[in-house]
Amino acid sequence: MSIEENKVLATRIVEELINKNNPAIANEIFAADFVNHNPQFGVTPDLEGLKLMIALLHQGFPDIHLTIEDMIAENDKVVLRIRSTGRHTGEFLGIQPTTRSIDSHQISIIRIEEGKVRERWNVTDQLEVMRQLGLM
Repeated sequence: MSIEENKVLATRIVEELINKNNPAIANEIFAADFVNHNPQFGVTPDLEGLKLMIALLHQGFPDIHLTIEDMIAENDKVVLRIRSTGRHTGEFLGIQPTTRSIDSHQISIIRIEEGKVRERWNVTDQLEVMRQLGLM
């Protein structure tokens, strides 16, 4: 795939899979042997774990919205700087709803092979999210 095609695929993850909460496209976008190198605590590092994490995210933050602030692509990798906003109105990873809003950032790197995402690395400022939720 070209660098531009890789960018389109990365954008689909954010816009369709997460913002529109369309888990049906996950198998189309991610390889069957996908590896998430930084899974959320208690979630497996495979595609099923990623699907579960997205479901849990939408359970806790039904209005979650991700915005791509920067995208850099080279060869088979795409790097995204993402802003996440939403209101914590449902249980999330055992945390009861606080009704507080979050506004956080993350850096995500995906590796694409044969038109599908094979690997993902992600760093989220979880300490800032916990602070915004009033947990610290």
